[in-house]
Amino acid sequence: MSALNILIGGESFREIRERNCYYVDKTDLLEELLASVPPKVSLITRPRRFGKTLTMSMLREFFDIQKDSRGIFEGLKVARNKELCDEWMNKHPVLYISLKRVEGLSFSEALAGFREIISLQSLEYTYLLQSAELSESEKDALRSLFSGTNDKTLLESSLQRISVALQNHWKKPIVLLVDEYDVPLACAQQNGYYHEMVSFIRNMLGAALKTNAALQFAILTGCLRIAKESIFTGLNNFACYSISDAEFDDKFGFTESEVDALLEAGNLSKRKDELKEWYDGYRFGNGTEIYCPWDVLMHVSKLQKNAEAKPQAYWNNTSGNAIVRSFIGRTDLNIGEKFETLINGGCVETKIVESLTYDSLHSSEENLWSLLYLTGYLTKASEEQIEDCGRLVDEDKTFLVIPNKEVRKIFTESIATWFTDSMLEMDRRPLFDAFWNGDADKLSRLVSRILLNTISCHDYKEDFYHAVMTGIFVGSGYAVTSNRESGRGRADIIVKDQRNSRSAVIEVKHASASADLAPLAEAALLQIDEKEYDAPLRDNYETVIHWGMAFFEKRCIAKFKTAVSH
Repeated sequence: MSALNILIGGESFREIRERNCYYVDKTDLLEELLASVPPKVSLITRPRRFGKTLTMSMLREFFDIQKDSRGIFEGLKVARNKELCDEWMNKHPVLYISLKRVEGLSFSEALAGFREIISLQSLEYTYLLQSAELSESEKDALRSLFSGTNDKTLLESSLQRISVALQNHWKKPIVLLVDEYDVPLACAQQNGYYHEMVSFIRNMLGAALKTNAALQFAILTGCLRIAKESIFTGLNNFACYSISDAEFDDKFGFTESEVDALLEAGNLSKRKDELKEWYDGYRFGNGTEIYCPWDVLMHVSKLQKNAEAKPQAYWNNTSGNAIVRSFIGRTDLNIGEKFETLINGGCVETKIVESLTYDSLHSSEENLWSLLYLTGYLTKASEEQIEDCGRLVDEDKTFLVIPNKEVRKIFTESIATWFTDSMLEMDRRPLFDAFWNGDADKLSRLVSRILLNTISCHDYKEDFYHAVMTGIFVGSGYAVTSNRESGRGRADIIVKDQRNSRSAVIEVKHASASADLAPLAEAALLQIDEKEYDAPLRDNYETVIHWGMAFFEKRCIAKFKTAVSH
């Protein structure tokens, strides 16, 4: 296996290039961006972990007049365009700021985070305080900003003031780069100070983007396009490029050919199928197929250390998956069946709302599906998938699917968590009474009712129903074990009630038709006897009971037998 120098989590373009780390060349974004006069403000939205910050770092290195970037761009696509490089490379002052750390439980905490970010700019722009091209009043404002001012009005004008100072010093308009511009708004919505943060961001960006004569152009990145009426009011030369747009559709994330080249370089081409199954499936623009770059690099790095490494849901270890959990539990929108359709490989049809505000995300079903689409949990269905749905395409609507195995795992794990939480909130006493008293008809009805309100995963079949029954007993005071060796085999579920000296063995079966439910439940009881699953329980509990349970879709039939009763 060839060793690839992969810098996991590397977001500095210069560091990746100077350390000779593997880099998937996306520098032709510059040619696309500069092919004509760029919009005054460009907003590029992509899901998290799709390379936004690394791309912004690359743009910064290319434009920044304080740097000499010829060496780190040597051999890359943009370097072949000598005319463009001569005109643009290291020709403009750059103001780069990332808002991904502007968060807190209160507006004052978030503002303190922003104040610290601006203060850190002094490390890079201290020379402005000595510039003969700046007035003393300009320098005083910069000193206040760099020292960590508490003046909210001054902070709102910070980007505009630093921009003007850079232009005055260098006698050239600046390139403004704002990474993860919407993170403060997402955090504010979660913690109850959204309107204060909207006002602050609107004033800050308004000063920097709308009334800033020092600006050559600005590029912003984020996950969502916040409605123009909310924070971009008055910006006329404003362009947004989301995952629905053809522009830049292959510049964030890895294309098929880029993944092929990466795997070939690492002598890992034989692992292509598993990477495709787990991390491919996103369709940007007019259908460009994209892999999640974070997952691909993580898995390739793992494979270099362990050739037997199995794919994982690496995305699941990053922040933000609570968004799926928050929607699954919604009872005011009729979405349960649609989530179930998605989990089982189907698609949902919806109108995509590209322009949202964080305080309206939960207000409608369309907003819900749009949010999951724009943040990468869902993607556009392929033509084949649309045909499988058996419906005509409505031009105003989009068919959405779960993109790959990784995201499907995130969904199913979120559903499992939701189900367990639901069980903890539910009054389960009638169900437990029926269970311990051997009331098979009542237990069948109650479990079927739970299934009717549960998002099921058909691919799991018996495992899914096994998880449902285990989840019912979680947090109830009983000791529950599953798939443990017992007697002459492995019992599906054993429930122990030590306080009342009673225990139960449950065997779960999945039926292929409703008519098979009763016979399968009887067969499950017979299996418990034949395999003697209750052998370890007989001498320790006064009462040992057997349950054979068969499931088909949302129906359950349970059969009961008392094995030991002293």
